[in-house]
Amino acid sequence: MSSREIRFDCGRHADRGVLEVVPCVDGVPLTSLIDQFETGARMRPAGGAYGGLLPQFFRFGRLEDHFHGRPTGEMGPKTPVLGCACGDCGCWPLMAGITVTPAHVVWDSFEQPHRTARDYSGFGPFRFDRRQYDHAVQLLSTVISLDGT
Repeated sequence: MSSREIRFDCGRHADRGVLEVVPCVDGVPLTSLIDQFETGARMRPAGGAYGGLLPQFFRFGRLEDHFHGRPTGEMGPKTPVLGCACGDCGCWPLMAGITVTPAHVVWDSFEQPHRTARDYSGFGPFRFDRRQYDHAVQLLSTVISLDGT
């Protein structure tokens, strides 16, 4: 499995006007990737259900902890990598297992906790080079601190 590139795009949430963080894999927003997967798998509802994470409303703790899969205890052993399109992370999150090794970070075992019968085994895994991943998380941390959230 080859490594992918990750970045975190930051913009303003359409309805709430606060900073919204959307992970991108090889330049494609994770929201688009999951929409394509769910639509292709004929899941209902599908398409347009997910949005980015809103740091102002969801306290990640240290971003390095969050994006290294260290659970906060609030949402279980998996990590929310997307929230609901409405901006509420608990409403319709996309959860992932995050495994960190010295060389790589892997996102796998995706799930939609409100639809436990859904099969996401064909989505991912996404493997990232550890240095590139950590750099992307550091850039995100800088953007968030400059935004004041």
